[in-house]
Amino acid sequence: MGAANFLTESKTLGNNERAASPLSREAGLKRGKGILWLPVAVLVLFVPGRWRAGLAGRSAGPAGTLRIYFIDVEGGQATMLVTPRGGSLLVDTGWPDANGRDAGRIVRAAKEAGIKRIDFVLVTHFHTDHVGGAAELAARTPVGTFVDHGEDVETGKDAEALEADYRKALEKSKRLIARPGDSIPLEGAEVTVVTADGGRVSSPLPDGGQANPYCAQSQPQETDTGENARSVGILVTFGKFRFLDLGDLTWNKELELMCPTNPIGAVDVFLVSHHGMNISNSPALVWALHPRVAILNNGETKGGTPEAWQIVERSPGLLDLWQLHFSRAGGREHNVAQRMIANLHGRDQGHELRLAARADGSFTVANARNGFLKTYSKD
Repeated sequence: MGAANFLTESKTLGNNERAASPLSREAGLKRGKGILWLPVAVLVLFVPGRWRAGLAGRSAGPAGTLRIYFIDVEGGQATMLVTPRGGSLLVDTGWPDANGRDAGRIVRAAKEAGIKRIDFVLVTHFHTDHVGGAAELAARTPVGTFVDHGEDVETGKDAEALEADYRKALEKSKRLIARPGDSIPLEGAEVTVVTADGGRVSSPLPDGGQANPYCAQSQPQETDTGENARSVGILVTFGKFRFLDLGDLTWNKELELMCPTNPIGAVDVFLVSHHGMNISNSPALVWALHPRVAILNNGETKGGTPEAWQIVERSPGLLDLWQLHFSRAGGREHNVAQRMIANLHGRDQGHELRLAARADGSFTVANARNGFLKTYSKD
């Protein structure tokens, strides 16, 4: 089966595949001024043995789709977006060293996507698991512009070494300092900065502006003055499809962003913040977003905490949660079905999750490990 027709050859199933929690049993959810109705069906398919030949090739999704590659960097982040017009944005670069493992995985994904350079590399914040691979990546493939929030606020030898490596990565590229409300000029999609350097958007975005009823269920935690709280967060819009990635933004900054009014509105796909740590992913954020699907970019021994997993899993209207790794901390009770986990426990396998989004708001998520696909129809 080729990439052009894999969506039409799927089997139609009801939405009872995922057990409904008390908080997800809603017939309709407010979205902007209208109603977000749950899809009447999803499409699922197993494609054993044909991932590399079809879905993972140059057309890793049907023509005209926004492709998102959730690359496995073992508990860091490297999320690559490629638009139908060839525009490319990489969010974070994973870890350094490991024989260039993470840079190599990013370059491989870029090659399979059919791009020879990365237009924008967005560094959400200056921690090793997010920017550590920048110099190695820049040495392997051209990067047009690096985007970040400005200078690192953390100090010490590790921070100094990280800054030196980042300066090396910048030698052949432009640098753009992001501020809330800015747009990153990615060709073929809209990318809006919603948080950066501890700040947030000052006015609601389209579809945003609703009162947030979940703020009362999210009490402030200890103040975070480090880099996580300064994460650059973005909303990506492709037609009616909306994807949110807030990096490692922490709990109190989520409350500042989302309370008392939700400036973002509902999203189709939410990249679970901070690898699924319990110092992020407040109900005020996750439940107010009403994501249809959430992607958890955890490692086996990093992130995926039971507390955060449960908040995401109980999000009103959530159809599915997908994981990059089995979470050892989650055990049997706080991991999803194996078919929706890219890397099971054990040795480093490097499997990714991939998404193909259409302008009508429908999208498909695929697991590179086993070829399992699931399509989520338009609301």
